[in-house]
Amino acid sequence: MPIINMIVNLGSAVMMPIIFFVVGMIFRMHPAKAFKAGMLVGVGFTGVSMVITMMLNALGPASKAMVERLGLQLTVTDVGWGTASTISWGSPIMLVTVIGFLVINAILLIPNITKTVDLDIFNFWIFLLVGTAIYAGTDNFWISVIAVWIIYALTLIVADITQPIIQRQFPNKNLDGISFPHLTCLAWVPFGIAGNWICEHIPGLNKIQFDPETINKRLGILGEPISFGAIIGAIMGILAGYDMPKVLTLAVNIAAAMYLLPVVVNVLVSGLVLVKEHVNKKLKIWFPNRQFYIGMDTALLIDDPAVLSTGLLLLPFAIALAFVLPGNKVLPFADLASLMFLFAIIAPFCKRNIFRMLISGILIIIVIFYAGTSLASEFTKAAVDSQITSVKEFTFITNLVGPVTTWVGWLFIKGSELIATLL
Repeated sequence: MPIINMIVNLGSAVMMPIIFFVVGMIFRMHPAKAFKAGMLVGVGFTGVSMVITMMLNALGPASKAMVERLGLQLTVTDVGWGTASTISWGSPIMLVTVIGFLVINAILLIPNITKTVDLDIFNFWIFLLVGTAIYAGTDNFWISVIAVWIIYALTLIVADITQPIIQRQFPNKNLDGISFPHLTCLAWVPFGIAGNWICEHIPGLNKIQFDPETINKRLGILGEPISFGAIIGAIMGILAGYDMPKVLTLAVNIAAAMYLLPVVVNVLVSGLVLVKEHVNKKLKIWFPNRQFYIGMDTALLIDDPAVLSTGLLLLPFAIALAFVLPGNKVLPFADLASLMFLFAIIAPFCKRNIFRMLISGILIIIVIFYAGTSLASEFTKAAVDSQITSVKEFTFITNLVGPVTTWVGWLFIKGSELIATLL
């Protein structure tokens, strides 16, 4: 347990270079080249983290100001994915569950049930959080562990299925041989499909073409990501009630994030490609009739202008929905600035059309609020079980951009509670 916690506490920027160096050495890559690849991945993750942190630090106060201006008084507070990941790694089920993930991935690879070799170890917290909530609701160790193992296996299979579509819809990214076994994002793919279907079948809406390339073509420089980011940042500053200097500062910060994210993601991908190409060559020799994918974090997709723009546009809608939805008790707060992560994988299924993604996002937020309200007691008890003392400040807690508030998380948690009562 202490060893695993020590590794996790290193963070992805340190974990991933080590993992990719080890993978390179296993596949007989030259040590110097494996070291360079690992460091490029580490530098890329560090850059992504720095830019996202800058953006979240700028958006956080603006989000809080918007919530305060509306006077929202709700009892289930969104504490953010950072707190949620801490709850996961401190869970009583953590050690057995993580070992199980590694074994399950290997078992599914041998008979070709999955093609994904999941290297996104840091994001195991996403699966662990569902198990921790199940344990909080059932007090049954093995129901919790087995449920999460099932979710993990299904996620690997779905990552395989979605990989070709994601690769095709992001033609400017080198995603050949990369999949995304990211439960929080994959869970919302049906909503992306639904949002796209709704827009396709409503006259007028099906004519709205609002992808970044079309916007850029029609608006020129005003449609470029850096300009679009500045415009959205300024609008959010105005909605937050900022004075002009703070509005302009927020506009520049968002524009900077829109411009810099693709740059640092390219550094990350350059290191990944070095290892991926070498690994693929070896795998074709060792397993000539097999295809493999490397499972990675959706941070590789977050730099897309359609993903970033839709996440920013959804923010005021999320606050308004919290206010008007009957029965909702979730107060959106810490994760408001992270809403763009919800769109990383649904973007290809909406053809990167920002309008269609926004329709899907509104549907997603509605589900998140009701799932968060329904599972507030389990989530809060999970935090207590993981000895997160900060929860004492709140009546109940949840997080918006996480697995518990997905429809998958809700079904497995409530289903496990029902099974526990029958045993």
